[in-house]
Amino acid sequence: MPAEFRGEAEEPVLDRPDPEERAELLLRDLRSTREGLAAREAARRLVHYGPNTLQRRGGRRWPGELARQFTHPLALLLCAAALLAWWAGIVAVALAIVVVILVNAAFAFVQEMQAERAVEALAAYLPERAKVLRDGQEQVVEAVALVPGDVLLLEEGDRISADARLISGGVEVDLSSLTGESMPAYRSADLTDARVPLLQARDLVFSGTTCTEGEGRALVFATGMHTELGRIAALSERVEREVGPLESQVRRVAWLIALIAVVMGLAFLPLAVFGANLSFHDAVVFAVGLLVGNVPEGLLPVITLALALGVRELVRQGAVVKRLSAVETLGSADVICTDKTGTLTENRMHVTQVWTAAGGRPIPDTAVPHDAELGDRALGALAAVMTRCNNAQPETADGPLGDPTELALLEAATALGHGLSAADRKHGRRRQFHFDPVLKLMSTVDERDHSVWADTKGAPEAVVPRCTRVLHADGSTQPLDDETRHQVEEQVDALARQGLRVLALAERRLDPSALPDSRAATEANLTLIGLAAMADPPRPEVAEAVAHCHDAGIRVIVVTGDHALTAAAIAHQVGIGGEHPTVVAAQELDQMREADLDELLRHGDELIFARSSPEAKLRIADALRAEGHVVAMTGDGVNDAPALRRADIGVAMGRSGTDVAREAATMVLTDDNFATIVTAVRAGRRIYDNIRKFICYIFAHTTPEVTPFLVFALAGGAIPLPLTVMQLLAFDVGTETLPALALGRERAEPGLMGRPPRPRSESVIRGPMLLRAWLFLGVICAALQMAGFFAVLIHAGWHPGDPTGPGGPLHHAYQQATTMTFLGMIAGQVGTAFAARTDRASLRSIGVFTNPLLLWGIAFEIALAALFIYAPPFQDILGTAALTPGMIAFVLPFPFLVWGADELRRWLIRRRTTASTTGPHG
Repeated sequence: MPAEFRGEAEEPVLDRPDPEERAELLLRDLRSTREGLAAREAARRLVHYGPNTLQRRGGRRWPGELARQFTHPLALLLCAAALLAWWAGIVAVALAIVVVILVNAAFAFVQEMQAERAVEALAAYLPERAKVLRDGQEQVVEAVALVPGDVLLLEEGDRISADARLISGGVEVDLSSLTGESMPAYRSADLTDARVPLLQARDLVFSGTTCTEGEGRALVFATGMHTELGRIAALSERVEREVGPLESQVRRVAWLIALIAVVMGLAFLPLAVFGANLSFHDAVVFAVGLLVGNVPEGLLPVITLALALGVRELVRQGAVVKRLSAVETLGSADVICTDKTGTLTENRMHVTQVWTAAGGRPIPDTAVPHDAELGDRALGALAAVMTRCNNAQPETADGPLGDPTELALLEAATALGHGLSAADRKHGRRRQFHFDPVLKLMSTVDERDHSVWADTKGAPEAVVPRCTRVLHADGSTQPLDDETRHQVEEQVDALARQGLRVLALAERRLDPSALPDSRAATEANLTLIGLAAMADPPRPEVAEAVAHCHDAGIRVIVVTGDHALTAAAIAHQVGIGGEHPTVVAAQELDQMREADLDELLRHGDELIFARSSPEAKLRIADALRAEGHVVAMTGDGVNDAPALRRADIGVAMGRSGTDVAREAATMVLTDDNFATIVTAVRAGRRIYDNIRKFICYIFAHTTPEVTPFLVFALAGGAIPLPLTVMQLLAFDVGTETLPALALGRERAEPGLMGRPPRPRSESVIRGPMLLRAWLFLGVICAALQMAGFFAVLIHAGWHPGDPTGPGGPLHHAYQQATTMTFLGMIAGQVGTAFAARTDRASLRSIGVFTNPLLLWGIAFEIALAALFIYAPPFQDILGTAALTPGMIAFVLPFPFLVWGADELRRWLIRRRTTASTTGPHG
């Protein structure tokens, strides 16, 4: 085939045959068979072709990411300070600021790249898998191990992992990732095309697309970078990195800080020059100090690292979060819309009893003889449909494969003496109509008992209306009259009230020479055989998780495809909806106008939506979001993908979910457990709190950093500069970052899950937090450090206006005084770190020593401060001088004063909150 039709890159693809030649020729060229490759041959080919992965284009990403660090408003502010110092001839300060810019940019760059790699590495926890035939057996392998010649087994919900030619069956495929077309395209082994572009060939499927309906077998002819997706990846540039809401907020605040710094400079600089008669050199020093003092250098890298560590922690707890920004959103979720089966329950189905026209019967513990059938021929027919209308495989090399419901039906059929191997089932099958979540039915056309039968299973309310006759114990059939229909409905309700999941099974003998040509015709005029009731007990940990949701103000809504009574029974067992939950059936929901649904959801009640379709999930998610709620929505099927994308947090099932659902979701549960969602919400709240804690901690140092320069400028030089620019830079870069990182690992505060979710519109950086940081903690720290500065100078005999320059009698005392300011800032920083550990609770309630990382960070900054103060090389660079024991003793109380003042503030807040809650008569 010419390259222009094959859509290849400029270089030819090696070892790739023509995928549009006849299937038998393609099998010959790939040295494969319709039963797939041998495992040893597949291993050899993997060495030859390499792993089935897309290679990232090297040398393209990191320069842009690194350059991004220098365009941040805080970096631009420091650049302005460096240029100003250079222009004024203060070369040492300018070079020091440039070094700070480079160090901060490198640190932020490394943290962001590590965080991005951490999110990418999470794929290892949920490796993409594919079903293949090897050694003639169905196996599940990791997608990276696919090789040309493999035979893929495709079914609804699968993500296609290689380019392949269909050799049997037909599937509908979502090609939007390659073509942009939103409508699925039908691909079939019976449709052959030649000399058309590959993407238009109706017998080919491609890597990166998803199977939305049907089933088939496909022969892999290209993997990795040799696929169409690989060709596109090789030609395309990387998509721009998504900016999360938290980072957007921080950048806005950074611009605000830059604006404040510039406004302060414009306001105070003329006053300093003309009102205070500062020299040009001193005025520039003031401006540089003002700019540097306003920059919280460690803010962005610390936030990035905190989110990345939070993502890693959630993985260990069973939740794979695919975006860093989603961690913040988790903490504000106030509604969880959850499935029932497998999420609230264990998804370990077991058929406990069956019902036919002869009455109910428990499933025996041991298999009965095939010819006995317990005296009820309907039981034999029931077991036959259980095995025929079924795709599960209880015995494979990788263990049982298939839906838990179908595995339970096979187990029950075996107990009834009608076991059937997967090979025999496959041999007799003529056609399959997959399970449709809207119709709530699955049907197959099978050869059995020397006839052709339509075998159907599904929800009773979907199967029974399609039945016209009922099968009796003696094998005869009678018309299904209204009385019998009512009897069946009563039996379904009775079983559902016990929390059992109920399926109806039906059959119909077909004319082999005139098989129905449509699903509707096949599933008409059925004969009802009976019911199968399955137990799926609630997970033991879910009730406690639901209680935590209630304490946290999180509303739980059950959206399930199960019977209303079954869903209500399970919900009651785990504490959802109270004694008399509100249950909304599918027909009620369909008849509701949007205004009615909004009104129903507005009341805040916990609801159960039964027999819900995936479209209903999407509608419920839209209605909740329109009311301003932050919604977490679970799902596992192909049709759940729109609702998962629409919800604020789409939660897919890692075990039972389809590839499509996992692709659409923001978070994937590796254990399919509702309790893990609550754990993730708790972690999201804790991470959000910790981000606010270290933001408060970092911002609290702005006031003490700026105060010395304002005192210097307003005094007009009568008071010498209490802190040099070099000392300020050493403080920002050397001592601030580690405690901030440690605050990001702080444990959850008491009552974390006892407070309501934060509003969607609430910013992580709020006015009260800035007031606490700048005007409370910052002012206290500034007052203490200035007290230390003046104490040393006055003790040395200084008076306002006395010279303190080099060579003067007061110069050494001045160096000690600036060193006291520097040490006072660090001491205040220690007190701020302990104060920032909690917003309202007392430090005693969370424990002084419960964050060992913070203790190590404080120990490091104290050791670094000692190095800066007493090591001669740093004394020369920073202008510090050794302090006496008395001076050290003067500073020792500073951390306790800062922490104590904030402890008193928090006590007053708790007291006021308690008084307002209890009221005057409390």
